[in-house]
Amino acid sequence: MVVTNHPLASSAGTEMLMRDGNAIDAAVAALFALTVVEPMMVGILGGGLAHIRLADGRHIVLDGLSTAPLRAAPGMYDPVSDEIALARETRGRRNVVGALAVAVPGALKGWCAALARYGRLPLAEVIAPAIRLAEHGFIASPYLNDCVRLVAQDLARDPHLSALFLPGGEPVKAGMRVVQTEYAASLRLIAAQGPDALYDGALGAALADYMAKSGGLIAAADLAAYGVIEREPVRGTYRDHEIIGPPPPSSSGVHIVQMLNILEGFDVGALGFGSADGAHLLAETLKVAFADRAVATADPAFVDVPIERLTSKAYAAERRPQIDMSCAQSFGPGLSPTESANTTHVTVADADGNVVAATQTINGLFGACVQIPGTGMTANNYMYNFDPHPGRALSIAPGKRVFTSMAPMMALRDGRLRYALGLPGGLRIFPSAFQALVNLIDHGMSLQEAVEAPRLWTQGGVLELEPGFPDSVAHALAARGHEIKREPIVAGGMNAIAFGDDGTLTGAACWRADGTPIAISGGRARAGLRFAIA
Repeated sequence: MVVTNHPLASSAGTEMLMRDGNAIDAAVAALFALTVVEPMMVGILGGGLAHIRLADGRHIVLDGLSTAPLRAAPGMYDPVSDEIALARETRGRRNVVGALAVAVPGALKGWCAALARYGRLPLAEVIAPAIRLAEHGFIASPYLNDCVRLVAQDLARDPHLSALFLPGGEPVKAGMRVVQTEYAASLRLIAAQGPDALYDGALGAALADYMAKSGGLIAAADLAAYGVIEREPVRGTYRDHEIIGPPPPSSSGVHIVQMLNILEGFDVGALGFGSADGAHLLAETLKVAFADRAVATADPAFVDVPIERLTSKAYAAERRPQIDMSCAQSFGPGLSPTESANTTHVTVADADGNVVAATQTINGLFGACVQIPGTGMTANNYMYNFDPHPGRALSIAPGKRVFTSMAPMMALRDGRLRYALGLPGGLRIFPSAFQALVNLIDHGMSLQEAVEAPRLWTQGGVLELEPGFPDSVAHALAARGHEIKREPIVAGGMNAIAFGDDGTLTGAACWRADGTPIAISGGRARAGLRFAIA
């Protein structure tokens, strides 16, 4: 089963499974394909996390997140405000658009590391579908058109991106063919040379040259110093399930476990999905997690993250009584002090029991909205994920890994894998993954219902509600003191797989993106079987 945010990427992953590759081969092939067909979301100059469950039951998190350049400094941007809603904004948007917004890329090295350590197929075979799609082109979807429209002004500043996605000055129309010849050549170079093409080769030299000419900070030394980190996942329990997710610098594993621990003291199922009480409880629980997240979760190489404390049942018992079911509140952190919505996610399972949930991004739509000349590579704007204010847990430091809300999650019951899921959506990722797990475990939803169900989000302040919540619930929440804001979409398209006791797989993708599950059923003829025709 392969579930991604684009049918052509799902097809690329499925092709690897049919070539006798495993889930890791399929996931990497799908990600390379997504850099072509979902270029606004993901690229080899981005970063991300891969949560891998191997056939022997081991769980590994490969951290290929981007890092701040070695010449980066805590005060390199001029912050606009200290308010939560504006905390990442800087004057001139220098951490959003242009060369100074680009962090050291980790995606390519992360994907190649996953393939080399746990895959079966050679890189050249895995990258081949992406090369075909770049050379021959793909048909633009309405989703791509919408994304281009949102950042058309920023794309127009770059001659290479505007030529591709703003032909004639207008956003590429659905149904048009998009061909990326220069990017195909870069992918061919990677197929031949591996990640060294970027981290110690011609592609890296082109990136460093562009940075030097454009006011960016990335140099050859940054690329040479970059390393993929293999991390132990965070584990917790909820009802009769084991919950497994990525550790810091991702906030998802820690805070999803924390929030589920808080919910254990409530009969969530009895409250009913989408009820005013149920929505209020979710909102207040999110506020508690975000209050702790602001001071306690960051790159563990720079900040001492109290994982055991945050994920303990005892800490949840301290925080739970602070929730008042009758009114909305503001919450402070329970500990002393010690991101962009445009991402993609891939969930893959093979017949041997290998499973991959990988979330990857160039951060904002089309990243920093710059393409490295002659390469077709779109740069990330991952520096936006750092707090531009010095002296905080998430402040900039040379070599520091970006903080992320990515949530490639898995859930087990009775020692058997039951669910693997993830999604894009910046700050709204881990709250949305949390809600999907509650939908599955407490509300008994089918996988499709769980990923499609209406979502809410808050980190304090405004409570965002998708249209699926009825007005009566919105009014009831407002009466409790919530400031309601209707949003067409909270976070992005979720991709999930459910694992049946009988060995069946169920894949689901939701309406918020171009997501497509592709399944392979059946199998090879078994040796020794004979069939007679009557």
